Amino acid sequence: MHLNGSTPLLTPTRRRTVGVVIAAVLLLIGSLLLVYPERAGAAADPLISRGKTATASSDEDSGLGPQKAFDGDPATRWASAEGKDPQWLRVDLGATADVTRVQLSWEDAYAKAYRIEISADGTTWTRLADESAGNGGTDDWSGLSGKGRYLRVYGTARGTAYGYSLYEVEVYGTFDGAPPQTGAFTVVAAGDIAAQCTASDSDCAHPKTAALAQKLNPKFYVTMGDNQYDDARIADYRAYYDKTWGVFKDKTHPVPGNHETYDPAGSLAGYKAYYGAIAYPQGKSYYSFDEGNWHFIALDSNSFDQSAQIDWLKADLAKNSKACIAAFFHHPLYSSGGHGNDPVSRPVWKILYGAKADLVLNGHDHHYERFAPQNPDGKATADGITEIIGGMGGAEPYPIENVQPNSQKRISGEYGVLKLDFTDSDYTWSYVGTDGKTKDAGPKYACH
Repeated sequence: MHLNGSTPLLTPTRRRTVGVVIAAVLLLIGSLLLVYPERAGAAADPLISRGKTATASSDEDSGLGPQKAFDGDPATRWASAEGKDPQWLRVDLGATADVTRVQLSWEDAYAKAYRIEISADGTTWTRLADESAGNGGTDDWSGLSGKGRYLRVYGTARGTAYGYSLYEVEVYGTFDGAPPQTGAFTVVAAGDIAAQCTASDSDCAHPKTAALAQKLNPKFYVTMGDNQYDDARIADYRAYYDKTWGVFKDKTHPVPGNHETYDPAGSLAGYKAYYGAIAYPQGKSYYSFDEGNWHFIALDSNSFDQSAQIDWLKADLAKNSKACIAAFFHHPLYSSGGHGNDPVSRPVWKILYGAKADLVLNGHDHHYERFAPQNPDGKATADGITEIIGGMGGAEPYPIENVQPNSQKRISGEYGVLKLDFTDSDYTWSYVGTDGKTKDAGPKYACH
C-alpha cells in the first residue's frame, strides 16, 4: 500500500518488554545514544500535541474523554464506546504543522486496523500511515511527512470485543513558518436549552447537547438565553438544567433570555438564584471578561431599551485594550427563523460596529444560522459583524421561514452546539450535532 499513490506507507516499530535480552539491548542502545546524540536525532522535532484541544467520535464515559489522550499522564486514557466500528480520535494542533512522527500508546482495548490521517481544515483528510495487523502496545510511526492543522487516529477494526482506548497520542513536528498562535482556545456555545424533561425521555435533547458540550472540553461555555423553560423558575433550573448543562456551571458564562423574565417570583429571579455571581460578576445582568486577545461582552437583551446598560456598554468598550471583540445576547438583529429580525438589538449593534466588534452570538430562534459579515443596516461589508444563531441547545426546533439577506447557512431540526476556535488574531467555528458530526463549518475570519 502506498501513501498518496507514491510513497510507501511505513510499518510501525513496536516496543515490547519480552525478556531480559531485549531489556539489555535497549539499555545498550540507550548508552550509545548518550555518546552519539546526533544518531538519536539531537535536533529531533518537538512534541506539538500535548494539551491541545481534542475531540472523538464517542467516549465510554465522561472520565475517559478525548483530552485524556493528550494530557501527558500515562495513567489516564481515552476510551470509545464499546463494540462499535469505526471510531476516531482527533487533535487540533492549533496551527499548520509539518508532522514527522506519531506515537500511540494503546490500552488493552487496541485497534487491529486503523489509519493516521492529517487535514488542513478538519474536513478533508490525507492518509499518513496505515495499520492492518495491529497487536496493541506502543506503535511508533516515524519518518512521516504530512502537513496540516488536524490529526486523527481512525480505527476501522477493533482488536478486542471492547472499544478503542489510548493512554497517549504524541504528535511530533514543526509548525509551518512560525509557532502556533498564542492565546488559542475553544468555546462551546448554545441557547434555548433545557426543556422540562430528563434523560429518561428519549426525545429529551438537552442531556444530549450537554454530553456533547462536555466531550468537546472547551476553555469555557457560553449560553445565549432561554437556558431553562418555560418560566425559568429556580425549581425548574434545579430539576432540569442543573442535571445536564449545570454539570459545568462553574465554567459557564450565561446571559438571560425572554423566558428568564417570565418567572412568577420576579423577572430573572430564578436565573439569578441559580447562577449567582456567575451571571452577575459585576453586580448586573450584563458583564464582560477577557480571554487571550479577546474581549467578551455578555448582554441582557431584555433591557436594551434601558440607558444604564447602553451607557455601561459604551464605557466598557472605551476602556477595552483587546484587539478582538465578541458579544453574546439572546435576541438576534437578523434571523431567518420564526421570530425573525428583532430591531431591539440594532442600537447595540451600532455601538459594537463602531467599536470594530467581530462576532455576535444569539439564540431566541431555535435553529442554527450564520451570516456573512454585515453592518447594522444589513449591508454585507468586510468590516462587518459576523452573527451566528445557535438556538438548538434542546428546546423544540423552529422552522426556517423567511431567509434573510447575507444568510449563508441554516439548519433546523438537528440539535447541537457551536464549537468556536479563537486565536490572538482570528476565529472560526463549526456547528456540531449531537451525533458528534460537524453539520457546518464557518470560514476563518481575521479580527478587525
